[in-house]
Amino acid sequence: MVASIVHQLTRKLSDQQIQDSAFAPYFVDHTTGVYPTAASGFPWSAASIGVKGDVICDLTEDLAAEQKARVTYDNILRLSDDPDVNDVIRFLREREIVHFQRFGEALELAKEKMNQKNVYFTNPAFDR
Repeated sequence: MVASIVHQLTRKLSDQQIQDSAFAPYFVDHTTGVYPTAASGFPWSAASIGVKGDVICDLTEDLAAEQKARVTYDNILRLSDDPDVNDVIRFLREREIVHFQRFGEALELAKEKMNQKNVYFTNPAFDR
């Protein structure tokens, strides 16, 4: 969805508009293709995904990721004045909130299941 927004916003840019904007350095490297980066320009990497193989840890990481995405969408909405873009960003933001709620429910269910077995939120398979 974000790639579609970028495409729609950049498909009719003139050479002069590109040269006169902060978009020019990005355009030199990627034309108008979507290259996943942070706003700082740091490229996305799988190293940013924290996976430990522990259900409590991994679900907590998922909860944090959803909140980080929500804050990013909040910040985009603070900066954008395009109603069409804002509609899509609001939808994506709402989706992050729902994901956060579902991961929270999953975390509580996992804790309940582990507690039923008197495990106390550890992974006994690795603690033998």
